Amino acid sequence: MSHLDELDEFEAELELGLKREYTAVFGLFRYCVLTQDATYLCNRLDLAQVSQPNYPFFHLRMEDVWVWDKNRPTRIIPRAEVWTSSDVTVEELRGEGEESHLTAEALAEKIGESLSADDDI
Repeated sequence: MSHLDELDEFEAELELGLKREYTAVFGLFRYCVLTQDATYLCNRLDLAQVSQPNYPFFHLRMEDVWVWDKNRPTRIIPRAEVWTSSDVTVEELRGEGEESHLTAEALAEKIGESLSADDDI
């Protein structure tokens, strides 16, 4: 197997792992935010349009965020801000006050990891 084949296989495994994680954590979040550059899941969202003479500019502030990026060591971060002049799609995944029914154990099982009694949640 050549080095390029190994790299392609490694990239495919990262992408598959990312898709599995996305499916597993999706139920934890209230919003799905899609921009030209990235996909985010978050529980708090503030979206503002900043008027410019030639094009609209959007400023997104998110809290409790999961970022679609296979190259990040951790994809869950406390806050993120995005400025973009491209399209922004926001999907509300559950209503105000609706809680996720996903437990830490169920999430670990969905991701394929086991939680031991020593793990901090």
